[in-house]
Amino acid sequence: MSLTIMLQQMGVICILVAIGFFLEKKNVIDSLTSKKLSAIVVDVCNPAMILASILGGNITAGHADLINAIILGAVFYAVLVVIGIIMPHILRVERDKRKFYNLMCVYTNTGFLGIPVAKAILPANAIIYVIVINVFYSLFFYTHGLTVLGNGPEDEGKKKENPLKHIINPGTIMAIFALVVFWFNLELPPIIANTVEYVGNATVFLSMTMLGVSIARSNILKRIGDVRIWVFIVLRLVIFPVIVVLLMHVLGFDKTATLGIALMAAVPVGNLPMIQAEKKGMDSTILSTAVAITTTVSLITITALIAVATALL
Repeated sequence: MSLTIMLQQMGVICILVAIGFFLEKKNVIDSLTSKKLSAIVVDVCNPAMILASILGGNITAGHADLINAIILGAVFYAVLVVIGIIMPHILRVERDKRKFYNLMCVYTNTGFLGIPVAKAILPANAIIYVIVINVFYSLFFYTHGLTVLGNGPEDEGKKKENPLKHIINPGTIMAIFALVVFWFNLELPPIIANTVEYVGNATVFLSMTMLGVSIARSNILKRIGDVRIWVFIVLRLVIFPVIVVLLMHVLGFDKTATLGIALMAAVPVGNLPMIQAEKKGMDSTILSTAVAITTTVSLITITALIAVATALL
């Protein structure tokens, strides 16, 4: 994809986000509607788009690319786990809040935002890397992530849940199924393939619209003065993705792999840690602030990163 087309696509995404912002301000989308639409995106549309991307016939990657993606995905999260330990100390975060910054470093919005953006602006083969990263996300979050978060007031007296209960979700199931379809070059019946495509096509519009709704509700101007969040953004969403691009380029990885992993490194803080913290009765102010600010800023940082990387590679 040329730099001009990529910038046009990011412009389209910004317009879709603006539509969501406008709909929320006009009270067209209330809290109940946004909650249900978000569930549809996460559990139905996003999984469908993953499979539709594999079935679309535009992917020319082979088995070696999938193996390469799995290795990169494992290394990617291993590095993020280490950064998650180091970052709170660099930012001099209070001991009782370090776990939140740890999670903010590791668990970003690779699915709700990452998948549709990848579909819109990256080469078709890059979806392989995006899918694998999202599989690793689920595996790591419901094991490492929940361990870092620890117990909250709401956990007292509750029976400890089995992490596998959460790892096995529609997104993970469809991602693994899509990789199986890719590996064995399976062909689904046209009626199934067409249905999956139609459902998947709704993902970009719905997810970006809901992103705009989230930004509209965040009262971001009241929280924009948190200096620590801005230092975090520079380190995690700017410097780290740039290092990823430069390192992968030096190591000889192809353009598609580099752009795919770079995008996954540049997406903003995800809302799953915030949701789990709230569920456990913890104060999630830091997480909600980070989600709102990094999501807004990422529309600029992702555009700049992919534009520079595309030109460089």
